[in-house]
Amino acid sequence: MAARSVIALVSVAEVVATELADHLERRGHDVHQARQPWEAESLLSGKGIDVVVVGDSLSQADGRDLLKRHGGEGGPDFILICRPADLVDKVLALELGAADVVESPLNVRELAARVGGLLSRRGRGTQELIVLENATVDLRSAMVMHRSGTEEQLSPGQVALLRLFLASPRKVLTRDDIIAAAPAENADAFDRSIDSRIVRLRRKLDTDTITTIRGAGYRFDPPQQFAD
Repeated sequence: MAARSVIALVSVAEVVATELADHLERRGHDVHQARQPWEAESLLSGKGIDVVVVGDSLSQADGRDLLKRHGGEGGPDFILICRPADLVDKVLALELGAADVVESPLNVRELAARVGGLLSRRGRGTQELIVLENATVDLRSAMVMHRSGTEEQLSPGQVALLRLFLASPRKVLTRDDIIAAAPAENADAFDRSIDSRIVRLRRKLDTDTITTIRGAGYRFDPPQQFAD
């Protein structure tokens, strides 16, 4: 199993840090936090950090100092959070090699996505994203991210069922196919339970891509972006 990527949150406001850490940890990353500059020095000197998010609770000058000492070749990628009026500080940070600079107030889900993008470019990404009509699914973390901003967790059985449909687009799968490849999560499930499993999966994904073919089984019709 691949080692988990590690993200450091340095002087990030507590409310933002708590929500961001929750987003990242549910996606399979390890998150460490440093409230004070001396804690950040100790954390970043230990190596093994992939991405550092520096909050605007730290002065921009101190944030740039951390970037100069610990960024660069072989070091972690830095994302600095700055206030909207700090255009000069933003430019300076980018010139010093910051991977990204975001303005506060910020959207935590967007910031988590930016962190995920940097990890992917480092070859450390852990996402396997499927885009449906009204939601995006990260199969590796079993998370459904709805367009409304809400998130839901898929059960292991639902992940197995969705993977089965994804592997057989536009193909009718019989109940026997589904029972064999994506068995239910309890030993008491019988043939009729397949209907309930499909209904629950459709509801959680908010999708019409899984069609019931009466008397035959079920078919996954990919959204346009899946089309060959």
